[in-house]
Amino acid sequence: MRLNTRILDILRQQAVGETVTICGWLRTRRDSGGLSFLEINDGSCLANLQVIVEDQLDNYESEVKKLSTGCSLRVQGALVASPAKGQAVEVRAASIEVIGWADPETYPLQKKRHSFEFLRSIAHLRSRTNALGAVTRVRSALSFAIHRFFHQQGFLQVHTPVITTSDCEGAGEMFTVTALEPGQLQGAAPFAGDFFGRRAGLTVSGQLQAEIYALSHGLVYTFGPTFRAENSNTSRHLAEFWMLEPEMAFCDLAGDMAMAETMIKALVAAALDECAADLALFEQHVAKGLIDKLTLVRDRPFVHFTYTEAVAELERSGRGFEFPVQWGIDLQAEHERYLCEEVAGAPVIVTNYPENIKPFYMRLDDDGRTVAAMDILVAGIGELVGGSQREERYDVLAARMAGAGLDREQYGWYLDLRRYGSVPHAGFGLGFERLVQFVTGMQNIRDVIPFPRTPGSAPC
Repeated sequence: MRLNTRILDILRQQAVGETVTICGWLRTRRDSGGLSFLEINDGSCLANLQVIVEDQLDNYESEVKKLSTGCSLRVQGALVASPAKGQAVEVRAASIEVIGWADPETYPLQKKRHSFEFLRSIAHLRSRTNALGAVTRVRSALSFAIHRFFHQQGFLQVHTPVITTSDCEGAGEMFTVTALEPGQLQGAAPFAGDFFGRRAGLTVSGQLQAEIYALSHGLVYTFGPTFRAENSNTSRHLAEFWMLEPEMAFCDLAGDMAMAETMIKALVAAALDECAADLALFEQHVAKGLIDKLTLVRDRPFVHFTYTEAVAELERSGRGFEFPVQWGIDLQAEHERYLCEEVAGAPVIVTNYPENIKPFYMRLDDDGRTVAAMDILVAGIGELVGGSQREERYDVLAARMAGAGLDREQYGWYLDLRRYGSVPHAGFGLGFERLVQFVTGMQNIRDVIPFPRTPGSAPC
C-alpha cells in the first residue's frame, strides 16, 4: 500500500479500521510506557505515517526496540483515526517484519538537517531525505506534465539519437564516442576506421533531428539527455542534463514565443496543483516566497523586450555589472536576472539578438544584423528557454553555415530540408534541470538531478 494514494482512498470511503500492509523505511522511533511510535515513509509523499507498536508483539523486545533510522519494514495493522495533531490516521501494528537493518553506527542519515554539499557526497542515499525526496517528486510531476501538455497540443514525441555526428551548437563541446584505442587515433583521418567510419559524439541537442520530423509531421518534440564537455564547475552547469525541444512547422517567432509561454505557465500550474506539500517544504526551508513567485508566473503575462531595448535598460541602470554591457555582447546571468527581477518584476522574453552571437540555424532578420531568436528569463535562474524561428531559406542558410565554418557535405541533409518543401518553422529548448531549480527554489543544479555529472565527478 502506497502512503499517498491508498490512504486517501480509504479516508474517502470512510473505511478507517481496515487492515492494511505498509512497506517503507523508518525515519524515527520513540519509546514511551510500553509503546513504540514509529515514523514510516515510503517515498511516495512528504508525510510520514505513524505506527503504534505495543510491547505485546512477539518481536517487540528482540527487534522493535532495536530499530533505528533507515531500517526497512513491513507493517500490518489497523488504520485508525489519529488523536495526534497534524495527521488524520495512524496504524496500530499487529505485526512488524524487519526486512533490512541499518547499522546506526554507520548510517549517515540521522534525524537532523544535513547540508546539500554533504548529501552530494552520498548520492546513493540522499534521495531518502525530505528535501531530495521532494525534488524527486516534483521532477517526476513536471516530466509527466510536459508529456501531457504536448499530447494535448497535438505534438508527437520523437526520439532523437544520443550519438550524433552533428554539432548543433557549433561550439566544439561534444564528448567524442570512439571504439578505438588512443594510439589508433592517428593520421589525417583518425576516425575513418572507427565504429561509425567518422567522428561521432554524444549529442548536445536533438534540435536538428527534430526539425526533420517537424517538416514531415508538423508538431513534434524531443525530451531526453544531452551532453556538453564544457569544463565549468559551477552551481549552474552539468555535463549531462535533460533537454526539452519542441519544433513546429508553419510557425514564426511570435508563435514560438506564445507556445513557450503557454507551456511554462502550464507546467508551473501543474506543480502548484500537484506538489503542494513538497512546495510548502521548499517555501519553509529553501526559498522564502517561492509559492508567490510561481503564482505570479502562472497568472501574469510575460514582459517583452527586444535585445536592443534590453541593453538600453541595462545601460541606464548604472549598475557595476561584472560583465560590462554594450550592444553586441551575449547577455550574462547577472544581466538576465536584473531584467526580470528588478526591471519587469515578471518573466521576460528578449528577442532579436545580434546574429554573430547566435547559432547558424536562426533566421536572419531583414536588418541583416539580428536574428529571429528569443530567450525567456526568470527570477533566480536567468535563461530558462532559448528558441528561434529557424532559417528556412536555402541560400541564406548555406551562407551562414559557410560563415560558421561548417562542412557543407556533412550537413547536406540539413540543407536538403530547405531544398524540398521548405516552410517557416520554429522551436525552442528548455533545460529541464533549470525548470526544476526554478520550481523548487534549489540553489545548486546538482541537487535537482538524481546523479549529477560534472567535471571530476560522476557518482554511482
